[in-house]
Amino acid sequence: CINRLIDPTAGEVWIVDVNVSELDEEGMREVRRSSLAMVFQHYGLLPHRRVMDNVALGLEMKGVGVDERRARAQEALDTVGLGEWGSSKPEECSGGMMQRVGLARALAHDTPVLLMDEPFSALDPLIRNELQDELLAMQEKLRKTIIFITHDLDEAVRIGDRIAIMRDGEIVQMGSPVDVVLHPADAYVREFTSNVRQHGLVTAETVMNEAVHVVKAEQRADEVLRELVRREKTYALVIDDSGRYIGMASMQRLQNVVPRNGISVGATSLLMKPGVGRDVVLDELVPLGLRSEHPIPVLDDDGVLVGEVLLETLAEAMAAESAG
Repeated sequence: CINRLIDPTAGEVWIVDVNVSELDEEGMREVRRSSLAMVFQHYGLLPHRRVMDNVALGLEMKGVGVDERRARAQEALDTVGLGEWGSSKPEECSGGMMQRVGLARALAHDTPVLLMDEPFSALDPLIRNELQDELLAMQEKLRKTIIFITHDLDEAVRIGDRIAIMRDGEIVQMGSPVDVVLHPADAYVREFTSNVRQHGLVTAETVMNEAVHVVKAEQRADEVLRELVRREKTYALVIDDSGRYIGMASMQRLQNVVPRNGISVGATSLLMKPGVGRDVVLDELVPLGLRSEHPIPVLDDDGVLVGEVLLETLAEAMAAESAG
């Protein structure tokens, strides 16, 4: 329905700011040329054409000149790790390589939307995992909108930002992988997700909250203490001018230093509560939570504070995972 190979029986399909449900055939052909690219399960390669020309096919159909389309095709082949295979025929490529050629063709087309119809399902598990990793790495750089169809829920959980589960042509639940797996909407979804491998699904990023008790290192300790008392809190996370986490100020330690007039909170004896990265999994978070009564700070790759994992949220995630 998205590319109107099948017309929808109800509702509308919008791509960017165009309602494709209302387009005539010529308008739809233009959308397919400019806004959509597809990656098929069985590659869709032309056996009489070399890899380079297969990758450049969409550009050729758009009327792009030979030199430009081959340059863009070469760039796409480099992206998928097949930079040296442009002169080969599809029959010389393995199944995994042919799927990479299909992906390169879609990337060379340089559309904002990629439609991927079970592209990896015919591959053996090792190659499938490898291509999933490559797709995730490419998406970090390309930032495309990818609609990925799969019957493998583990695959959906691994690569999807949002998952839609359908039954009889209707969406029964849509949300993040964590929401769908840990909070199924009904018995159908619960059964469908019951065998999903949950190890690594719940991470610090998926369960963290906004860090609300944050102070700068140069703030006066007495001011921070008064604010903690007012809010009835026992701690504050301390950051530097760049937002990097440097420690935790507890009420007890602040009370010990406040008599020293004018001392900054950064000059106090901070608790060295370790921070964790966004992708730290639940199994690694639990021991950290058990060692302290305070939340776990979550940091980005540069050490900047991006959130905190509350102990009650951690307990809820553990209970939900156990129930699953």
